[in-house]
Amino acid sequence: MPEIKEVITETFGGIDPQFARIESSRFLLQSIPYDGTSSWGKGADKGFEAFMDAATNMELYDIETDSEVYKQGIYLLPELSGFERPQEMYEAVYKNTKKLLNAHNQMLTFFGGEHSISIGIIKAYYEYYDNLTVLQIDAHTDLRPSYEGSPYNHACAVCDASKNCNLIQVGIRSMDVSEREYLDPSKCYLMQDMQKYGSGWMDTSIHQMTDDVYITLDLDAFDPSIMPATGTPEPGGMDWYMMTSYLRKVFAERNVVGFDIVELAPIENIHAPQFLVAKLYYKMLSYKAQSINR
Repeated sequence: MPEIKEVITETFGGIDPQFARIESSRFLLQSIPYDGTSSWGKGADKGFEAFMDAATNMELYDIETDSEVYKQGIYLLPELSGFERPQEMYEAVYKNTKKLLNAHNQMLTFFGGEHSISIGIIKAYYEYYDNLTVLQIDAHTDLRPSYEGSPYNHACAVCDASKNCNLIQVGIRSMDVSEREYLDPSKCYLMQDMQKYGSGWMDTSIHQMTDDVYITLDLDAFDPSIMPATGTPEPGGMDWYMMTSYLRKVFAERNVVGFDIVELAPIENIHAPQFLVAKLYYKMLSYKAQSINR
């Protein structure tokens, strides 16, 4: 019988399908467009579509790393969607991530949706990797045990992680007073201090990490002047070069085993935010490939 080949109808960045096949791709990308618990700005369920559109208009040569990482392969996994309740979403994401981790040796990457999608992903990761560090880059601490009647709310995104793995929080500048009892100040890098004391916080935070690191990146970590398209923007955030300089160091000095990017809520007729996210995602792949190739 003739071999039946996979028909690929969409690729990241419009790359040639030869670089988008599961068997030869170093990176796997899955969209989880859930937006069921966001408490202010809606629209994170539309983020992946905007991100993919922006990526098709992005140059695929990265000047900083002198590389074209797409040639190492980026495969689009089937979308995970259709959930009515937060717990249903959490359980499906958790089971799906466990299955992916056991079935593939490629690097898994995920795109939200709101930050609640990370809860099940992180649980699957800390069960799979011994002594995992979760690096949360975010404006908010997201440490509530429950919010609006559910532990699977976006405001609870890293509460479970704080109890079960080494949690490092970077870029924080907003929290509820009730979260203070769950916070480890020695591993929480407030934006006000990051701005004040220069880049020393980068080395200090990386020194606190174990070898294997999972990154969960909420786009409201950026200042809203360059990232207004998110549900809960906070003033005083990171700029492009602070973010990418830090990520490059993390990828270079630790084994980043996966990551998610969440909370892109597109604004009609404004294209810059989703272009930033497409560029950021591609940068992270480039940093990972560079770290492997050393």
